[in-house]
Amino acid sequence: MKKAYYIHVRYIDDWDEVLFFLLTNTESDDRMKIMVDADACPVKEIIVRLAKQRNIPVIMLIDTSHQLNDGYSTVIIVDKQADSVDFALMGLLTRDDIVVTQDFGLAAMILGKGARAVNQNGLVYSNNNIDKLLMERHIGAKVRRGGGRTKGPAKRTKEDNERFEAAFSKLLDSEET
Repeated sequence: MKKAYYIHVRYIDDWDEVLFFLLTNTESDDRMKIMVDADACPVKEIIVRLAKQRNIPVIMLIDTSHQLNDGYSTVIIVDKQADSVDFALMGLLTRDDIVVTQDFGLAAMILGKGARAVNQNGLVYSNNNIDKLLMERHIGAKVRRGGGRTKGPAKRTKEDNERFEAAFSKLLDSEET
């Protein structure tokens, strides 16, 4: 079984130590890794299962208000500040990586860095769909700021998990070749 590491980052100055730790204690070859914006991710178990099957390293990033122990992933805990997980993830990301996130803004930055991203429902973010998603997010925020209400996400179903697993498997398999 792979050893899981827990890294708690409190200050920006700690990043040199985090990068050194990751380079010296994890597999640091140039192959892809899976990075997860794990605070509210409903598919962590699926990600870990598929990563184990393919022997792909996983880095889960969470803030201090969450706990995570799956026995496989490297877990990086950052302070609970606005977008702290996003900034940490972007600091560790390489173009070979695949990221699982629900955050359209983070997905846009990931695409800008040349990496791949997918959401918890199996939507693979691309340069063809990110502008539309960001515009929809902007319009929804504008409506809410004006006192309006927008529809929240539907209750998660087994089909959602199946859709994610199929899309994520396809993404992983296309990256491995």
